[in-house]
Amino acid sequence: MIRSARRLALTTAIIAAITVPTAPVQAGSSPGRLLPVSSIAELKSALAAAQPGDRIELADGTYTSGGAISISRSGTAAGPITVAAKNVGKAEIKGSAGFAFGAVAHVTVEGFRLTHGGDVLVPHTAHHVRLSRNLFQISTGSTKHWVIVNSDDSEIDHNTFQNKSTVGVFLQVAGEGEGGMSKRVRVHHNYFYNHTFSGSNGGESIRFGNSSRQHGVADGIIEYNLFERANGDSEAISVKSTSNIVRFNTIRNSSGSIVLRHGHRTVVDGNVILGGRSGIRLYGNDHVIINNLVQGSGGRALEIGSGDLIDDTGSTTDHERADRALVAFNTFLGTGGDLIIVGSSKKYGPDSCTIVNNILTGPNSGRLVRFRQGSNFRWQGNIGWGSPRGDLPTSGYRAVNPGLVQDSGGLNRLGAGSPAIDTAAGSYPQVVTDFDAQDRIGAKDVGADEYAAETPRRALTTADVGPLAP
Repeated sequence: MIRSARRLALTTAIIAAITVPTAPVQAGSSPGRLLPVSSIAELKSALAAAQPGDRIELADGTYTSGGAISISRSGTAAGPITVAAKNVGKAEIKGSAGFAFGAVAHVTVEGFRLTHGGDVLVPHTAHHVRLSRNLFQISTGSTKHWVIVNSDDSEIDHNTFQNKSTVGVFLQVAGEGEGGMSKRVRVHHNYFYNHTFSGSNGGESIRFGNSSRQHGVADGIIEYNLFERANGDSEAISVKSTSNIVRFNTIRNSSGSIVLRHGHRTVVDGNVILGGRSGIRLYGNDHVIINNLVQGSGGRALEIGSGDLIDDTGSTTDHERADRALVAFNTFLGTGGDLIIVGSSKKYGPDSCTIVNNILTGPNSGRLVRFRQGSNFRWQGNIGWGSPRGDLPTSGYRAVNPGLVQDSGGLNRLGAGSPAIDTAAGSYPQVVTDFDAQDRIGAKDVGADEYAAETPRRALTTADVGPLAP
C-alpha cells in the first residue's frame, strides 16, 4: 500500500528514554560587540578582554602562531563568545599550536582552517563549547589525536577532518581523569575524510569514550556525519561508553565500521553504509540496532560479538560478549563473505539476542548467516535471499525475493508488490520509524525501508556536511 504523507520524526520510543538536548549550544540573543582583528597578537588581546555576546572576527589570511591562543573568558547561554574567521575557510592558523581552552563556558570557535601543530583540547573544566565550520588538518606527526573533548554539553558540528596518515583519531570524546565520561556531547554534520593509517589499531575517525570509561553514561549523539575512506582502523565510529545514539550517518567506501566496542544501551538507528568492507559490530549489553541499510559491503554486514568476559566489571580492554541485543528492521546486502556472523572463538558466546524482521540478501560468496557461537537466540520474521542460508534457522525466515529496487540515489528500497510490505512479525514498539525517519503506520514492513511513494532519504554527500553546508 502507498502510505500517506508522514512527519519526519527523529526519535523512537527507546531513543526518547535517553535524555539528550537536540542542540547543546544555543544561538545567543544578547547584543555584543563585533571585534575585527587582523593578527595573532590582536586576536589574543581581544580574547583576553572578551565579554558575553562578543564576536571576534579574524581577517582572511594565513597566520603563524608561535604558541597557544588562549581562550579564558566565558559567555552565557544567551550571549556566547564567538571567535570566528571573517569568512569561513579563509583564515588559516599554522605554527606550533592553535586554540587552547581554559575553564570556560558558552564559547564558539568557527570557520577556521586549523593546520597548526598540537591538538585542540576542550578540558573537563569547560562546558558548552562549540567547534563549528572548521577544517582540521593538524600538521602531520605533531600529535596523536587531533581534537579531544573532555567537557560536557559540547557540540562538534559542520567541520571537516581530513588527511590523517598517522596513528590516532580525528575526534576523541573522553572525560575527566581516567574514568570520567563527557556527557551530552553532540557530533553532527561533519565530514571525516581519508584516514589512511596503515597500522592494525588506533586510527578511528571518532572514538566516543575508551576502555576505562565504558560504564560512563554519556547520553551522546553522533548523527548526520559523512565518512569517506575511513581506512585507518576497522572502527570508523568506535563507541566505548554507555547510552548513546548513533543515527543517520553515511559511511561510504570505507573499511571502518560502526562498532559498539565497550559499554551498553546504545541505539544505532537509520545509518547508511555503502560499499567498502564495513558494517556494524557490537559487544556489551542491551544495544538496539534498527533501520540501518548496509549495502554492497565486501565484508560482514553485521557481527554480534563473543567475549573474553561475560560482564566487564573492571573496565578492561577485553571484549565483553553481546547480551540481549535487538537487531530489527535492517536491510543487509553483501557482496562477499558471510553476511551475518554470530560469535567467534572467544570464551563466551553472545546470549539472548533477537534478530527480527531484517532483510538479508546477497549475492554473497559466503552464507547469509554463520552462527559460530551463542545461546538463546530468537530469529523471527526475517527475509533471506540470494545466498545459501547457512545457519539461519528455517523457522526464523522466509526464502523469498524481497523485491528491492534502487532509487535515484542508489539506495535499495522495497518495490511495489514486495513480500516485505505489511508482513513484519510481532510489534516491537522500539521501532516506530524507518530509515527515512518516516512513521511506520499500521502493519510494519520488513527491513529498513517502510514502503512509500515518497522517498525523502538519500545518502549524505559533501554538500550536506562540513563548513559550507546549510
